[in-house]
Amino acid sequence: MGNISVCCTGKMVYINVAVCLLVLLLMIGLSVGLSVNTFKGRDALDSAPLIDGHNDLPENLYEKLNNNLSAFHFEDDLSNDDVWGRTACSVCFTDLPRLIAGKVGGQFWVAYTGCESQYKDAVQRTLRQIDVIKRLIKRYPANLRLVTAAADIETTWKSGKIASMIGIEGGQSLDSSLAVLRLYYELGIRYITLTHTCNTPWADASSVNDGSVYNLTEFGQKIVHEMNRIGMIVDLAHVSHNVMRDVLAVTRAPIIFSHSSAFSVCNNYRNVPDDVLHSVKENKGIIMVNFYSGFVNCNSSRNATLEDVVDHINYIRNLIGVDHVGIGADYDGINSVPEGLEDVSKYPDLFDRLYENKEEEPTWTKEDLEKLAGRNFIRVFQAVETVRDSLLSEPPREDIITGNELYIAQKRAGLKPGECQTADEWKNINPILKTE
Repeated sequence: MGNISVCCTGKMVYINVAVCLLVLLLMIGLSVGLSVNTFKGRDALDSAPLIDGHNDLPENLYEKLNNNLSAFHFEDDLSNDDVWGRTACSVCFTDLPRLIAGKVGGQFWVAYTGCESQYKDAVQRTLRQIDVIKRLIKRYPANLRLVTAAADIETTWKSGKIASMIGIEGGQSLDSSLAVLRLYYELGIRYITLTHTCNTPWADASSVNDGSVYNLTEFGQKIVHEMNRIGMIVDLAHVSHNVMRDVLAVTRAPIIFSHSSAFSVCNNYRNVPDDVLHSVKENKGIIMVNFYSGFVNCNSSRNATLEDVVDHINYIRNLIGVDHVGIGADYDGINSVPEGLEDVSKYPDLFDRLYENKEEEPTWTKEDLEKLAGRNFIRVFQAVETVRDSLLSEPPREDIITGNELYIAQKRAGLKPGECQTADEWKNINPILKTE
C-alpha cells in the first residue's frame, strides 16, 4: 500500500505540473493576443518618426505678422485664437501643442515667396523666410532642432524634439542662378520645389496641364544635375507632368514629391500620373501625399474626408509598393482640409485608419506604417547624400542662363524684359531692348 501511495503521489505531481504549464501557456497566449489586439496604427509613430514633407507656417508668419515672432505664441494651442484660430484663419492649422498631439517627429518648414516676386525680389523674400524659420527654431530649443543631415533626424526625434528641416517652394526663388542654389544649400536648405504655380524660364508648372511652354530646358537639366552634385533634394510637387518625366530621365539621385497625390484617384494636374509613379519606383523616390481637399477629392458634390487621403495612399502603395509613399500634408498652405484631418494633431487618426484596413485594402503592418511615417523619406534623403558624396570630385557648374531665355520668359510674363536686371548676360540683348 505504501508503494501504491507513493506512486499515486508521483502521478499527482506530474498532473499538477502539467496543469500549471497549461495555465502558464494559456496566460502567455492571452497576453500575446491582447498585445496584438491593443496595437493601434498610431503606435507606429512611437517607434518611427512621423516626417511631414511640407508645412507653410512661415508664409502665415509673413502674411500676418511680417515675420515678427514676438507676436506669435507658438507654445499655445491656437485652435480658437482670435487671429490664428479655425474661425479667424482658414489657412492656420499649426502650433506646438497640436504638433505634439499629432506625434510629429520631423517637419519640413517651407520658405515660400509667391510668383509675383519672380524676376524682382524673389531671392530677398526667400532669404527673409529662411531667416524666420531659423529664428522660430532657435526660439523653441526644447522642442525644435534644425536638422540638415539624414542621420540626425532620428537622433533628434529620440531626444524629444521635432527635427526641423527647411525646403524652398518654387524655382522662382533661384532667380535662374546656380550660385544662388549653392548658397541656399549652405544656409541649410535641403529640398527645392522646381516650380510653384508659375513657370520658370527653365521649367513648366502644373498649371500648363497637358500643354507645354518650356518643359525642362537644357539649363533646367543643369539645375537638376547641380542639385544632385551638392545633395539638394529635387522636389517635383507643382511641376508639369512632362517636367516630372524629364527630370526623372536625367536625375542621378532619388526625387521626392513633397506634397502631391495620385492623378488616377483625383485628376488634378498637381497630382502624379501612373507612368510617373512607375518611374518614381525605378528612381527609388517617394510621393508624400497631400491633404488639400481639392487634390484628394475631385467630386465637387461632397466634402473631402480622411477616407480620400487613405484612397490615395493605398493606390500608390498598391501600384508601386509601400517603399515609395509618405506624408506631405501641406498644412498652412491650404484653405480646405478633409474631415477628420482638421489640423496637425490628426495624423494618428490617419494611421489608426490605415491599420484597421477594410476589405480589399492592403494590410498595413507596423513596419509598413513606420515606412510611411518617415523611414521612406529618411532612405531617400540618405540616398541623395550618397550621390552627393560620390560626386565630390566634380567641380561646381559655372553655367549661366542666357539673356535671350530670360527675355522670352519675362516677355511672356507681361513684363518689360531686363527692367530689373543689370547682369552681364543681359548685355547681348540690350539692342533688342532699345528698340522697344
